[in-house]
Amino acid sequence: MKKMMKTCLSATASAVLLSALTVSAAQATTLSFVSWQADDDAQGGWWKRAISKFESEHPGVTIEFTKVERGAYADTMTTLFAGGKPPHIVHLASFEYQSFAENGWMENLDPWLEKDNIDMTGWAGQSSCRWNDETACIMLLYFGYMMAYNKEIFDNAGLEVPTTYAEFLEVARATTKDLNDDGIIDQYGTGHETRGGANQYVTEMLSYLLDAGARWTNQSGEVTIDTPEMIEGLSRWKTLLDENLTPRDMDSGSIRNLFSDGKMAMRLDGPWLYPIMINGKVADQLAIAPPPLHPPLGGSSNVLGMASEISNEEKALVWDFIKIIMSPEYQRAYATEGGNTPPSPVADVSGVEKDVPHFQLLVDTQMEAAEAKVDRIPVGLEIQYGEFAKMVQQEVQRMIIENLDPADVVKVMQKKAESIQASY
Repeated sequence: MKKMMKTCLSATASAVLLSALTVSAAQATTLSFVSWQADDDAQGGWWKRAISKFESEHPGVTIEFTKVERGAYADTMTTLFAGGKPPHIVHLASFEYQSFAENGWMENLDPWLEKDNIDMTGWAGQSSCRWNDETACIMLLYFGYMMAYNKEIFDNAGLEVPTTYAEFLEVARATTKDLNDDGIIDQYGTGHETRGGANQYVTEMLSYLLDAGARWTNQSGEVTIDTPEMIEGLSRWKTLLDENLTPRDMDSGSIRNLFSDGKMAMRLDGPWLYPIMINGKVADQLAIAPPPLHPPLGGSSNVLGMASEISNEEKALVWDFIKIIMSPEYQRAYATEGGNTPPSPVADVSGVEKDVPHFQLLVDTQMEAAEAKVDRIPVGLEIQYGEFAKMVQQEVQRMIIENLDPADVVKVMQKKAESIQASY
């Protein structure tokens, strides 16, 4: 890939420039902020409170907070940047930002951090925000997965909470039911997104691959798809869909709502599911347990940065907003309101278990995932991840539709992944 070249100031000149910037409230300013979480039950309110705080501290400045669906998000953001109209505040999944940074679209945050003497030591997952030896973003979440389940469905079926994949599959089969004998499944054993963007589709599969011992690449970045472990992992995913243990053609938001409304027995998900659960129709029936698949899915989730091709005055405003997000107050709220493990090493999480009873479980799975070096972004395919994910989604969907043998599918995927990697 040819990188777009941008003019860079020296560190000294940058520091002088940043210290000299002043933000005038006399002239009305609107900052654009695009996110898939704008109306999200888990995160939307947290973002909006941060926006309100920012606007109260910056009279005359407004943040325009716009929703873009997750499935279309990466393509929409690419179009905005390529068309010269990027959002001022840049919110991306951690597996998306690399191509934006490689194109020179992400502001180097090192001078801004240095100006305010902000030490990022211990900030969880922050190393993943380094690109071309620059800080391209601030990590918002390094997470570990959990399993949520419906106690009433389990009790009615006389089932125990699963602790292995075999037990999980048994429970999923036992709780997938046509409750009124009309030939339509009314209650699903589990649920995964099978509609929309490739990135989320691949993420939904990953727990089963990891538990089978499969990885897309090794730690050296070599493609490792054509393996017995990957065959097993894909076979597990194929079983879920072939046996209709998960709904078809639903996005992740709809899946989470279906679970929270009592129409699903189990859901493997991140900490963002909990606020949706407690506001669901059957909140009193829902509980959380350790995930039965190991190592648990985890890793970096989403990042925050700023567009490089906006004015210096706008950059100063964006940086003020980012600092609010990084503040101890909002890092604590990230846990209490969103049920997330905040990346800040100095965030006060004492007493969080009162609001998030399973908080220690999240910490434990986060640590287990980190120790196993789990991340959704394969080493060696960071820039190509969007293209890679689309290829995986296409081949896996073909496997399901045409009932192909996973042993044949992994060979095709191995060659295509190697070709994608070699083309950059």
